Amino acid sequence: METVKDNTARTFMELMRVPVQFYRTIGEDIYAHRSTNPLKSLLFKIYLYAGFINFNLLVIGELVFFYNSIQDFETIRLAIAVAPCIGFSLVADFKQAAMIRGKKTLIMLLDDLEDMHPKTLARQKEYKLANFEKTMKRVINIFTFLCLAYTTTFSFYPAIKASVKFNFLGYDTFDRNFGFLIWFPFNATKNNLIYWIVYWDIAHGAYLAGIAFLCADLLLVVVITQICMHFNYISMRLEDHPCNSNEDKENIEFLIGIIRYHDKCLKLCEHVNDLYSFSLLLNFLMASMQICFIAFQVTESTVEVIIIYCIFLMTSMVQVFMVCYYGDTLIAASLKVGDAAYNQKWFQCSKSYCTMLKLLIMRSQKPASIRPPTFPPISLVTYMKVISMSYQFFALLRTTYSNN
Repeated sequence: METVKDNTARTFMELMRVPVQFYRTIGEDIYAHRSTNPLKSLLFKIYLYAGFINFNLLVIGELVFFYNSIQDFETIRLAIAVAPCIGFSLVADFKQAAMIRGKKTLIMLLDDLEDMHPKTLARQKEYKLANFEKTMKRVINIFTFLCLAYTTTFSFYPAIKASVKFNFLGYDTFDRNFGFLIWFPFNATKNNLIYWIVYWDIAHGAYLAGIAFLCADLLLVVVITQICMHFNYISMRLEDHPCNSNEDKENIEFLIGIIRYHDKCLKLCEHVNDLYSFSLLLNFLMASMQICFIAFQVTESTVEVIIIYCIFLMTSMVQVFMVCYYGDTLIAASLKVGDAAYNQKWFQCSKSYCTMLKLLIMRSQKPASIRPPTFPPISLVTYMKVISMSYQFFALLRTTYSNN
């Protein structure tokens, strides 16, 4: 893992490196508007849309397979097995659609954050950038590993298993199986040529879904980390301000600057909600069902399937926890601004200064947050509710399946 060098200032683009580079592997260029090569941008866009057309055809195949499986109780287990994959695919699709729909908002958000980013090493130390970056990178590394581990194991385990059996264990035939349960309008295992073409087509679709799912959340992590850093800096400035009673003009000018700074941070939070609110609503609704179905597979399958689905389960739970953790952190950082304002020696200042400070405290009592429609602000309480709902679905599913 890359560490923060004490003698080097970190640019905003360095913090954005992981999601930007991963996005480009599927053809999504967040900074296409800055590109000086229109042909390269066009090729990226063609690659992206071609990939998502292929991916959505595979999702349709999963949905058809699911529909066929629920027609008979004997094959209901197959429907339960494919259900979490469908949920993951739909969330990835919706996240990418949200990014495309809100591209102007995203560009505006990232440009504003880049402008506000402390440029010099001395300023970055004042903002405590290294501390925020350290936590952010740990979260990014863990979630990236889990997300790619899930798509990799599902994609390549069947081929690796079949190769080991055929080449090393002396089996007479090569088992032509896929990692995902998908209906095809043709025989996809008819011969080796068709099988491997379809296999790599599915592998690319799985990778594209994994990256679309992963990078939307990595962008959220980077953006919320930056906003929390700015809220924290505002709090430190307020607490450290001397509030000298003989310098009322300087005090008011300082507070006006802080209020404008605080208002800009709140507007950035609204941009985040414009981008993510609906995709996170679907994310949490699907997560409850996904965790339920995955848990069922873990308790009712063979050891090798249990291992694969355990990775999927960990990915789903970590993803929900990560979003809830950063939602909780954002709420705490914005509330801290009001506490810092109150902890000033405001009683030494003029009445006009105290009035302005009072307005700042009142505004900070309505914390910045990530708010999906019809949901309360996302926090760690949301995580507990999602896990609780998943367990209720799981218990119902186990009881229903056992009784039949």
